[in-house]
Amino acid sequence: MNRLAAMAVIVFALAPHVAPAQAQQPYAGFEARPIKAFSDQQIADLKAGRGMGLALAAELNGYPGPVHVIELAEPLGLSETQRAKMQTLFEAMKAETVSLGEKLIAEEAALDRQFAGKTITETSLTATMQAIGTAQAALRAAHLKYHLATAEALTPTQIQRYAELRGYSGGMQMKHQHGGHRN
Repeated sequence: MNRLAAMAVIVFALAPHVAPAQAQQPYAGFEARPIKAFSDQQIADLKAGRGMGLALAAELNGYPGPVHVIELAEPLGLSETQRAKMQTLFEAMKAETVSLGEKLIAEEAALDRQFAGKTITETSLTATMQAIGTAQAALRAAHLKYHLATAEALTPTQIQRYAELRGYSGGMQMKHQHGGHRN
């Protein structure tokens, strides 16, 4: 037991010295990324048109997205018309968001190149950040737009069921009025 106590004292004594070293290096390895601001997974997601949490304001407030509605078509009891609508929305969303994702990747790559090449100026920084902000806003708006359109094609009961199936605690309280269900 004394041996165990002695080891515990040593571990606790060394712990404060180890933690700061790790805390000071949270980006270790990021310097090897082709675009420092994006992981390989983020780049793949942007190129594939995946949502990456950009539509959480819609998703968590009762506006489902077409991808997850398609995945849950059976338990939601989608009609054939609704299934076709979801597929159309998904394809349109993907076409739009893939190109917007590529634009955002290109803008971040430009920023990265300017810093890497030591050519960045305050003027070019401002212009590049405006381009990145515009690309990010357009990408997010596109994802949100398709959540709006998806909700329009579903009944309130289907939206409630969707929330339950997605595990949102207690489902969604439907405080808003969707423009109508179109089958």
